[in-house]
Amino acid sequence: MDAEALTLEVDGADTVAGLLVRPPSATACYVFAHGAGAGMEHSFMSACANELAGSGIATLRYQFPYMQRGSRRTDAPAICHATVRAAVGCANALRPALPLIAGGRSFGGRMTSQTQALGALPGVLGLAFLGFPLHPAKKPSDARARHLSDVNIPMLFLQGTHDELASLDLLQALVQRLGSRATLRLAEEANHSFHVPARSGRKDADVRAELLHAFSEWVATVIRGTRSS
Repeated sequence: MDAEALTLEVDGADTVAGLLVRPPSATACYVFAHGAGAGMEHSFMSACANELAGSGIATLRYQFPYMQRGSRRTDAPAICHATVRAAVGCANALRPALPLIAGGRSFGGRMTSQTQALGALPGVLGLAFLGFPLHPAKKPSDARARHLSDVNIPMLFLQGTHDELASLDLLQALVQRLGSRATLRLAEEANHSFHVPARSGRKDADVRAELLHAFSEWVATVIRGTRSS
């Protein structure tokens, strides 16, 4: 599906590119941030946007300023948070009646959750993480997730069981502490990039399809819960 190119203003200081994929009769829009090392046009991001469109979910992908500049060094958190807010504001302006889910791939998901923890993102009903980076590789800790206790909307964690940035025991304990706000869906044998070994009998595309199916079902549940409350 064709993507519509957008320009987002961030606090009047930066402009970043965005891509909107909007299927007919969309039921929700996912404000979809990229990971630390690859921008919004990465093949994984594009594939997710197209497959979610097939399930009736629009996506708004966008760049963080450092990626827009071609830098490898991520922006300061405050700049990332301002960018997340700008993207959510853009999504609200483009589709004012459409329920919003925010989040993203790895670093982008964490920046989105930090932003929500600091102050509710307008129109956002839930957060969805595609590989939440709980800790650096080989340094297990849950310190990066402490702010999630201040997030009071539903959260979906889509993770591989062999994710080197999210020790499974720590992740499961975190989800348990968050209680009914958190849902965890696991991809067996998948790593942080949702790659699975050949011996698993599955391809990466199969894993992605499974996770995005779980994503679509979760979004429908969140929307139903909001409408019934």
